[in-house]
Amino acid sequence: MTAADDTETAFEAATAVRSLGDGTFTATLRAEWAIGSHPHGGFLVVVLARAAAAVLRERGEATVDPLAVSAEFLHAPALGPVLLRTDVRKVGRHATVVAVSLEQRGRSCVEARVTTGRLPMRRPEWTESPHLPAEPPPGAPALGGELSESPFHLAKSCDVRIDPGMAGFLTGRTGDPPRLGLWARPRAGAVDVHFALLAGDLNPPVVANLGHRGWAPAVQLSALLRTRPAPGWLRIFVESRSVHEPWFDSDATVVDAQGRLVAQVRQLALAPAPRG
Repeated sequence: MTAADDTETAFEAATAVRSLGDGTFTATLRAEWAIGSHPHGGFLVVVLARAAAAVLRERGEATVDPLAVSAEFLHAPALGPVLLRTDVRKVGRHATVVAVSLEQRGRSCVEARVTTGRLPMRRPEWTESPHLPAEPPPGAPALGGELSESPFHLAKSCDVRIDPGMAGFLTGRTGDPPRLGLWARPRAGAVDVHFALLAGDLNPPVVANLGHRGWAPAVQLSALLRTRPAPGWLRIFVESRSVHEPWFDSDATVVDAQGRLVAQVRQLALAPAPRG
């Protein structure tokens, strides 16, 4: 097994779910997929999507690509074991819907509806994507360490670069528009649809450009998966349309190395207090 296989297997193992029968599964939330002590929200959504696919495979469904995920974050889970309960709400020719809840110590922490089907593979009839270079420019800083408010443990497995021209907070500037450009790829292994889903939540909170530095917990996340990504860097453009009292929206568009739109991730989150 190569080093690439090791890392790819580690990502798959970290998001793996284990069946208990009757539509229930277990998973383990690991420290290397956390921001500080908080399990990463995009990582949690991937676990929910994999639980939905797993229960459908147990039922004999052959096509279980994630098409859409809508998740509500009710309570922040701790690192460690969790229980996932699934309920197949609809089985259709084009779309199947599964309700999934992630529970810990008897309390529901994240609840989601996952829509599955077959991801399109042909070229789209029409598409519009943000314009970012296919690869990060030389000197684009890597996300992690001093660029992250809390320890960004995902940097051990994910190579994430940020466009310094859009990230005024890197130099202490405030008042820039709440938008960011990034590039992401696994440090080894293949880019797949689950990594594209994760990539839509790898950015620092866009409100950092307005002086809001710190943890910005998501309350709701909705993701659309549009096609399987090609190998190479994923380009991510994130912006907010409104920062209003404690609330802000974060809208991420993920484009693959071939310039194809592969994921759209929109969140409603709580902004940390601005630093004076």
